[in-house]
Amino acid sequence: MADFKIKPLADRVVVKPAEAEEKTAGGIILPDTAKEKPIEGTVVAVGPGKTSDDGKLIKPEVKVGDRVLYGKYSGTEVTIDGEEYLIMRESDIFGIINK
Repeated sequence: MADFKIKPLADRVVVKPAEAEEKTAGGIILPDTAKEKPIEGTVVAVGPGKTSDDGKLIKPEVKVGDRVLYGKYSGTEVTIDGEEYLIMRESDIFGIINK
């Protein structure tokens, strides 16, 4: 998203978390308090990268649109225009989910 309202700095990434599961595999509907925090989401904005000790820019491996896996308690939650997002360092992302 070129017009996203946050421009992350350095090696930070903005992720839109996937929706939490509404029901269990057995069909039981879960209340909000019992839902697991998502560990998967879509990258919506990426910073320019991290500067190494010798001054070189290390570009991020993730890009806008990538589906990623991250730690359950990774990042900082923010709300923009009523939507929930996470801002985290690229190193908090475990991997990119292949489509």
